[in-house]
Parts: sequence; C-alpha cells; structure tokens
Amino acid sequence: MSRELLLLVGFAVTNRAVCVQLVERGRPVVAADDAPDDHARRLAAELGVDLLERPSPEDWPSLVAGVQAVVPTPGLPESHPSLGAAAAAGTPVISEFDLAQRWDDRPTLAVTGTNGKTTVTLLAAAMLEASGIPVTVAGNTETPLVEAIRDSRPSAFVVEASSFRLAHSRCYRPTVGAWLNFAPDHLDVHASLDSYRAAKAALWSRVDEKTISVVNRDDPVVVEYAPDRGRVVTFGLDDGDFRASGGALWVGSEKLADVAELHRPHPHELANCLAAAAVAMAGGAHADGARAALLAWTGLPHRMVLVGERDGVRFFDDSKATTPHAVCAAVRSVGQSPGQAVLIAGGRNKGLDLRPLAEAADQLRSVVAIGEAAPEVQQVFAGLCPVVVVESMEEAVSAAAETSLEGDAVLLSPGCASFDWYGSYAERGDHFSRLVREMIGGSP
Repeated sequence: MSRELLLLVGFAVTNRAVCVQLVERGRPVVAADDAPDDHARRLAAELGVDLLERPSPEDWPSLVAGVQAVVPTPGLPESHPSLGAAAAAGTPVISEFDLAQRWDDRPTLAVTGTNGKTTVTLLAAAMLEASGIPVTVAGNTETPLVEAIRDSRPSAFVVEASSFRLAHSRCYRPTVGAWLNFAPDHLDVHASLDSYRAAKAALWSRVDEKTISVVNRDDPVVVEYAPDRGRVVTFGLDDGDFRASGGALWVGSEKLADVAELHRPHPHELANCLAAAAVAMAGGAHADGARAALLAWTGLPHRMVLVGERDGVRFFDDSKATTPHAVCAAVRSVGQSPGQAVLIAGGRNKGLDLRPLAEAADQLRSVVAIGEAAPEVQQVFAGLCPVVVVESMEEAVSAAAETSLEGDAVLLSPGCASFDWYGSYAERGDHFSRLVREMIGGSP
C-alpha cells in the first residue's frame, strides 16, 4: 500500500467525517469495517473510497503494512486485531483530534472525565457564548471535531474528549484541558483500568507553557496527574481557584452565583458548574457571562431529572449514570436522610466491578435490580438492604413504587449500559419516565 495512504478502521460517524475531509484534501484513504451498513457502503461509493468489509484477523497485517497511519473509530476495543497488527508493524495510530489540529489552528478547550463531560462541555460553551465568544461543541457528540472545523463561525471549540479519542492521540494538545474525575469505566473497550487511566492522562501529556490545565482538587487521581508545566487552574467543592463556600460559587474572591439561584443544586452538579466556569474563563469568558449561563442552566435530559411525585415520593430519571461512581453521587444527592431512596439499577455491565455500589447502601431503603446485570446487583447488596429482581421496566417502576414511603426518592440510576433492553440510555430513561407519568396520572 502507499505510504501516503490512511487506513480508517471502522466506518461510522467519526470516520465518515474523517473520510470526507481526507477526500476533499486529496489524500488517499481506504476504510475497513467489521459490520458496515448500507449508509457506509453508499458514502464510500460516492467518495470513490474502497470499503473493505469484515476483514479477518489474518488480513490485518497486510492491510496496515506500508500505510502512513491507522485511524480507529472511537470505541474500537483495544483487543481489536487491527491495533495489534499496527503495533507489530510500527504503523502509527492517530485520532481525529490529531487530524483536526493539523488542519485548523483555532483554540480547543477539551473536557474529559468519567462523569460530567457532556454537562461541563455544554455549560462551558454557554458561558463563552454569553461572553460574546462564538464556539462550537464537538468531539464525543453528534459532531466530530474534524467536522466542526469546517465551520468558519466559531473562534474556538469546546471538545468533549472521550478516552476513546485521547488514547490514540499522538500530537493533540488542547489550549485548555480539563480532567473532571476518574472512576472505573469502559473496561469493555480498554484492556485494563491502567489503560483507561492512561487514556485520560493523555489529555495532559503534551502540555507546554502556553496551555492551561483545569484540575479537580477533590479527585486524588486527577491531582496525581496534574501537570507541572503551563498554567494550572483548580476547582473543588471546598477548595480551589473555583470553589463552593458559604452557599455560593466563587472564583477567587468574586461570587459567581448563590447556590439557591441554581436550578440543579446537587453536590455533583455544583462541581460541574465550577468546572465549566474554570474551563470557560480559561478560554476567555468573563464572570458576567459565566453567571448568566449558570442561572439559565436547567440541566440535561436523563441526568437527575425529577419526573414527578406521587404520595410524597419523588421519581428521578438518571439513566445516563452508567458507572457505580455516578450512581453513588446521585443517591447521595437525593437522599433527604439515610434509608430514604429506592434505587433501580442494572442493565448491561461494561466490564466494571459493581461492588462500589455498596457505598450507597446506607442511603437506600431497597434496590430493584434490572437487566443482564441483575444477579450482580443483587449480590452487591445482599445483606445490606432488600433487593427485588424484576424482568421489565414496568415491573421495576411498580416494585419501586410499592416499596417506597412518603419522603422517599425513587431513582433510576442503573450503573450499567442500556443495550440489553434498549437501544440507548435515552430510550431507557424515556420509557421509565413515561411509565412514571402514566402511574401518577392514573393515581387518585
């Protein structure tokens, strides 16, 4: 193969955008996909690009030999034979972030972390826009960064930086890089927890004197990896350049907002607000813009959304919580006192150890276990609180309602992916919410 050729492994949203850009720039490219759909085939034909379907493990050494670089689709498991073949051949593996930075020199503000990435990315973008700085959100969203740079309007990009992209970035260096938190996740993609941690840490692996790193003072893993070069900005609930104190959010000695003014005052939401302000102001936002966005922010769907209340019991949709770390934070935020939460948890495990869920046990009245991981959930809470295993979301809502008492909170916070019963966490949350609303509407 030609030394100028780039090999795209996987031909879904991101690599399709990469392919379009490469073709427009006159670069030779070939794509390979283990299970291409009709859209992939049509696009490849329209672009005049060869699409190799379902290569066998034995095919990969010859495919990667001689190409300039391999561009894996985000989320390609580290065990995929293409990556092993590339390593054996000494062929570089790069990300869409690398390509975007080569093609566009506008600033990027990158946000990574196990939980809260989307919230912080969107809220930081709102703060920048409120400060008169046009930005576009890209990365681990509907718009890959290589697609976003086609737009001449933004003066900067706020990038949701997943471990999937960071792990394969060889030269990407964001202008601002924020690491929110770290907890086990995506072990169905990464070879180990160490590999996942290293992927996150790659965000700061190329900092220089011009970059700004945003560090969560409350997370020991993040603090351990904090850069010793460039400018470092910290945030934390009790301490940091951006902090919560005396019922308000502060940057230095300047108040950004009173907590009572915010729509989402849960502790982990406050941490997200502080992180977003740190990112946005590092990127040029002013305090007034940050405050305006904070006061307008009502949160995102399926993230601690109050669906309704019946007989003094509140029902929350937190379907986006797909790690034990996120579940424990959610349970702590809704429990008015110990033992006043009913947790609906389970789904398809992402290769994670679910035992940390037990940290929430003292806040729970009971647990309703759902999906493929129901036996694991049941085992985690055995002897700690009552657990009932159900076979559908209808049964889950009914069981949670029957178990709960006045003053309780029922929380769909699964700690697992949705792909056993649903096509996405949004579909799962929508079904739960619809069932709750039907139950409330049908009650006397």
